Amino acid sequence: MKDIEFSLEPKEIHPKSEIKGIITVSYPGRYDGVVINTQILDSNEHIIYKSSNGKKISQNVSRLFINKDTMPENKAEFTATIDFEPKQEHEVKFRASIIEQHKEIESQIIFAKYSS
Repeated sequence: MKDIEFSLEPKEIHPKSEIKGIITVSYPGRYDGVVINTQILDSNEHIIYKSSNGKKISQNVSRLFINKDTMPENKAEFTATIDFEPKQEHEVKFRASIIEQHKEIESQIIFAKYSS
């Protein structure tokens, strides 16, 4: 097993539909948390994070940090939406990384499609 496992549902995203991500860390060393970077390719729009491990948030940003202290059993879950109406299909890049003392230890990338 890799040090980080990342899954995303669904991989075909539509406006205002819920996106759910699950990250599992099996890194044996000490780490500070995980960060999720999201980029909607060919767009200036951002994802809106709705929750992190059951706690509500509302950040219209492309980056979400989840502290290890809030990750029971080294698991992190988040929900998010993309609200803008796309004029074309976009590829969305999700990158989950383990962070230790401001350094990235390991990451995993998932691509999804965004369209109306």
